[in-house]
Amino acid sequence: MVNEGPYQHQSSDSAYLFCRAAIAAGHQIERVFFYHDGVNNATKLTEPPQDDRNVVARWSRLAEEHGVDLVVCVAAALRRGIVESNLAQGFRISGLGQLVESAIQSDRLVVFGD
Repeated sequence: MVNEGPYQHQSSDSAYLFCRAAIAAGHQIERVFFYHDGVNNATKLTEPPQDDRNVVARWSRLAEEHGVDLVVCVAAALRRGIVESNLAQGFRISGLGQLVESAIQSDRLVVFGD
């Protein structure tokens, strides 16, 4: 679960690098749930400078290359102006039920950010 935005805190970078390392070690990441300000990782309206990392594009590539389900909390997204029409590729909007389902089905739930 990612609770912080892509450029305000290191949580998104840490979560992304954790996912890549886990996959490289042979583990499976079924889903990443974006909650609170973490939903800002899902907007395609982000335009970082050319010399900076594109956090949103990283997540989109992870979903495409490894089939990771990137779920954005609907309530947190709507509060921040994120809707289906401005979601980046690979992300989808859903409810907290997806977080609960993931917690039940997974061996671990790792939380990044407050």
